Amino acid sequence: MRRISCCVICCAFCLFVGLATVSGGAEGQGPVLAVGDKAPAFNANTHTGDLWQTEEHVGHGKYVVVYFYPAAMTGGCTKQACSYRDQAADLSGLDVEVIGISADPVNSLKLFREAHNLNFTLLSDVNGWIARQFGVPIGKGGSFKTTIGGKEVTLKRPHTFARWTFLLDKDGKVLHKDTTVDASHDSQKAIEFLRNLKPATR
Repeated sequence: MRRISCCVICCAFCLFVGLATVSGGAEGQGPVLAVGDKAPAFNANTHTGDLWQTEEHVGHGKYVVVYFYPAAMTGGCTKQACSYRDQAADLSGLDVEVIGISADPVNSLKLFREAHNLNFTLLSDVNGWIARQFGVPIGKGGSFKTTIGGKEVTLKRPHTFARWTFLLDKDGKVLHKDTTVDASHDSQKAIEFLRNLKPATR
């Protein structure tokens, strides 16, 4: 009886640990995309509600920065977005298109872009599908209160993405990946990486 009880207890413990592992941490994270991998194809609504498709932007002779960020209008995310805004000329000179992705709905992205005069595309990934394709960790959603045009607004999001940045080459493969992003210097890091590439690989 003692042996049977021990086995039952052990199996129950293992089942508990297994369930905790599945349900804990990131929500539904997919396979982690690595340098050299082909970037997944995806479609998403922009800050204007228009449809953005990778087939029209990726693999057409330009580099593409795809950066995932936690939440529109929050401190770190605003610094990151404004750094890409302020270095738009340098990025354009290097043939770079910038795409910022979060789980914020379209209207929140529209407010974010207008409030800070952002000059690049923001995509809404409200169900986290794109983040999962890139292997980006996904956390629980949340809300953020801010004042826009003298009016207090609450921006809600169903998920919160980890701050990861991917640089895709001109063929649509992952050229560089950063999972420890410094929000304020993310754009500069992408610029420096491209400038340091050997001419033959550009």
